Amino acid sequence: MSATPRRRVLIVDDEDSQRAGLAAMVAGWGYEAETAADGQEALDKLATFAAHVIISDLNMPRLDGFGLLRRLGEQGNAPPTIVLTAFGTIENAVETVRHLGAFWFIEKPVQTHALRVLLARAAEQSSLSLEKERLQRRLVYEGQLGELVGRSAALQGVFALIQQVAPSRASVLITGESGTGKEVVAQTLHKLSPRREGPFVAINCAALPETLMESELFGHEKGAFTGAAERRAGCFELAQEGTLLLDEIGEMQPATQAKLLRVLEDGRVRRLGAKSEVQVDVRVLAATNKVPEEAISRGELRQDLYYRLNVFHIPLPPLREHKEDLAPIAEALLRDLNKKHSCRVSGLAPAVFERFRQHDWPGNVRELRNVLERAVIVAGQGAIALAHLPADFSAPPAPSPPVGDKDSVTFRVGATVADAEKGLILKTLEHTGNNKTRAAEILGISLKTLHNKLKEYG
Repeated sequence: MSATPRRRVLIVDDEDSQRAGLAAMVAGWGYEAETAADGQEALDKLATFAAHVIISDLNMPRLDGFGLLRRLGEQGNAPPTIVLTAFGTIENAVETVRHLGAFWFIEKPVQTHALRVLLARAAEQSSLSLEKERLQRRLVYEGQLGELVGRSAALQGVFALIQQVAPSRASVLITGESGTGKEVVAQTLHKLSPRREGPFVAINCAALPETLMESELFGHEKGAFTGAAERRAGCFELAQEGTLLLDEIGEMQPATQAKLLRVLEDGRVRRLGAKSEVQVDVRVLAATNKVPEEAISRGELRQDLYYRLNVFHIPLPPLREHKEDLAPIAEALLRDLNKKHSCRVSGLAPAVFERFRQHDWPGNVRELRNVLERAVIVAGQGAIALAHLPADFSAPPAPSPPVGDKDSVTFRVGATVADAEKGLILKTLEHTGNNKTRAAEILGISLKTLHNKLKEYG
């Protein structure tokens, strides 16, 4: 349970020997320790010593432990506090934890192992709280949560769901079209959770044949099957005390889904060919680009597994439904791609951004990244122009001609909103014998707007 030197502990006790002994012990565990003789001195020290954890006695002169916790609570910046209590005052310590928000209490004389465990947990909680505050500030000012970027109502709703469920142990089902960022959401959940120091393991259920899926998930013993030359741990064991993402869960065969369900319920894994089971402590996240209810009706996803995984649901919107986020997403991707390819691209030319705005992005953010990556490599520096985009992307699609009788307008699937608007205006003009005033009245727009549209169409 080693700790990083950056985690700071303030020890508050009026007994010199107790204070010095605790400071030496805590420093020996890798923490940076500071001491104070009472609550008032602790408040003074905290002005310059930003403690991650406080270890405080209750009974002290001037300002006791109760008063210290009360003052910190009023200031709204109390780090987790471990209360030291003498025999016979445990009831006071419990009340302190309950009403004053102390992290926990430990009885004197202090048991070394117990204090070390509590201190590690308190420091972890403190770091998690600080990280959450940092991300919250970034979210407010930049519209960014981890690697996720956007200020639209759709993405802000996703951010809120992530922040709600990340600190828990609950399973999460992430749904959305391919390329919407389901794995990025899973990584963000992991980074915001108490398990973030543990491993994050992702397995793509669609990329593995059924014969290998069980081995990848649960592991195998030497000789369990032809080619099993040595023992191998599966993803559950590799993700111990961390997070496991089961990507494209709907592609897993029903027989394997049944075995997975048992592992999720029991928390125990049996390697292929093994006689005993291994206890695992893993938070499971699942993702799919299918509509779960439809996958269940087709027999592709077990209903009981769906209910086990869908403790908390995070649906991701397709990019075409929040195009107002195109600019910040593209900006973030360009920063990453410039670094990756050692380029100095400054942004998008207005014509490129307009072309991006007109595109429906069937491949979502993944498609956007691929288009930008090619453009960054081709451009090298300066602004990305239309010439830097793929040939089949830089030219806007030709309007889909309306089909149907003379009094109706129907557009083929794939037509953009701009195409539909243009087709409707031209069809209405045809219907009115090119009477622009009448056409504007039918369309519900001003004559000036109609003239501007026609000028735009050339």
